[in-house]
Amino acid sequence: MHEEFPTPDIWMPHRVSYGETDTMGVLYYAEYLHLFERARSEYIRRCGMSYAEVEKKGIILPVREAQCRYRSSARYDDLVLVRAGISEWGRASMRFVYEIWSEDKKRLLATGMTQHALVNAEGRPVPVPDWFRSLTFDAGKSLS
Repeated sequence: MHEEFPTPDIWMPHRVSYGETDTMGVLYYAEYLHLFERARSEYIRRCGMSYAEVEKKGIILPVREAQCRYRSSARYDDLVLVRAGISEWGRASMRFVYEIWSEDKKRLLATGMTQHALVNAEGRPVPVPDWFRSLTFDAGKSLS
């Protein structure tokens, strides 16, 4: 049994393309991290601001750590659902968590997380600004 998924969360659909698969037609392992990145950007966008706008305000979110646990294969042309949420805020850091599910949400394909530092343009850590922590999630933009 896995722990409760944080809310708010988003569900992002993704159709596995041929170029994302290995010679066996299975989603290539490194592509899972790419799906996490796309879901993270979508999460921020649904909170009312694109990641490009966050960077223009002087906040950059480099990945300090990434994990992925592969549970079941996704294959070419499968529609998968990528779930993302924020599980933890630190003084100058944050953690996103992810799940990737089959289209019918009956098979958990992967779980993962990315830990991010918040830094300025010079790469120096900065405290999480109130405006960033309090971005409001627009449930009307949810795909779930």
